[in-house]
Amino acid sequence: MSEGQGADAATGTVAAPDPPANVLRAPERAVEGRERIEWVRRNMPILASLEDRFAEERPLAGLRVTVSVHLEAKTAYLALVLRAAGARVSVCGSNPESTRDEVAAALAAEGLHVYAERGVDDARLRTNMLRALAFRPHLVVDDGGDLVELLHEQPELAAAMLGACEETTTGVARARARAASGSLRFPVLLINDARCKYLFDNVHGTGQSVWDAIMRTTNLTIAGKTVVVVGFGWCGQGCALRAAGLGARVVVCEIDPVKAADAALRGYTVKPLLAACEEADLLLTATGVAGTVGDAAFTRLRDGALLANAGHFWTEIDRRALFARAVERRRLREQVEGLRMADGRWLHLLGNGEIVNIACGDGHPAEIMDTSFALQALSVEHLARHHGELSATTHPVPEEIDLQVARAKLAAMRIEIDSPAPTAAVGGAG
Repeated sequence: MSEGQGADAATGTVAAPDPPANVLRAPERAVEGRERIEWVRRNMPILASLEDRFAEERPLAGLRVTVSVHLEAKTAYLALVLRAAGARVSVCGSNPESTRDEVAAALAAEGLHVYAERGVDDARLRTNMLRALAFRPHLVVDDGGDLVELLHEQPELAAAMLGACEETTTGVARARARAASGSLRFPVLLINDARCKYLFDNVHGTGQSVWDAIMRTTNLTIAGKTVVVVGFGWCGQGCALRAAGLGARVVVCEIDPVKAADAALRGYTVKPLLAACEEADLLLTATGVAGTVGDAAFTRLRDGALLANAGHFWTEIDRRALFARAVERRRLREQVEGLRMADGRWLHLLGNGEIVNIACGDGHPAEIMDTSFALQALSVEHLARHHGELSATTHPVPEEIDLQVARAKLAAMRIEIDSPAPTAAVGGAG
């Protein structure tokens, strides 16, 4: 029997479905995938130290874990670390444009159950998620909340669930909505709300990887361009910061007055979206909200404008409305589609509106994801050990886990800091 199949006396019988055909057809790609995983292992020292401890302590022995995060090398390494902890692991992709088939093949060659294919449609993506959940997991690592939603739509798959960990702003919002309605069936740890997640991953990871992807895809400069960043949350802040560092003039669009004032005080121009569109050389969404940039914006954008999305779902840019307005569509470069409007203007959509840093690049740097995935690994361990103490609602990552990851990050960077001074006694002799 292969891993995760056959009778399990402790947890019942689980018959894992066969992997997608692309994984079976391309075992030779596993070599390339293993090389990619080994590279990130060398550059993720926090996760590597957890792998060593987990292999010795086996805190997840006898448990099944399903992982649904953008399936590239860094996610693959997280899955292998969870396996080192004793878990049986199934993996699916959270976005078809971010899956790397060579990485999927490498994980399949390692004996994990992999249900992920690059470039599939939404129906096939959902099918693969359901195949991964047919594993009947005890624990889930989710990205965007899709697995948690599917577990509630098909509660028979959730019978063994002890808890889930959520990676993104979008997934946190979905989990909180379920918790507020009283329908959440198991505890969810909000990884995205941990300081070591949003300060490192959302700000610095998104900030670097988005512009790396845009520059490599377009082969154009950022310096001198007017970059419009729609949304000034943590991801938007990182995108604006790095764009300014590259020499762009940055305009921020934001509906939250506090965030808008913050952007202005940081030196960015703040404008309503439609006014900003008229001067945008590049418009970048980072809101997590569907339809943020819609039909009205497409009438205002200048000739040659680039459109990209840094949020979780492609729906932030209403590409259906954009395609409907186009009188001509043409592939101009890999991951660059030109769309000619009736008045002759050309707009350029990057990565089909999918999350640009992964659709057009390699995602966040390994050192950044080292902190995020260390939080994930430690939070999965926490759920395994303490799930009985947690109610079926959303929960913050324990502060000690956040601090543990921060200390490990400093150590990996060879940085020392001071400890707090002892608190002086108040008062004196009576």
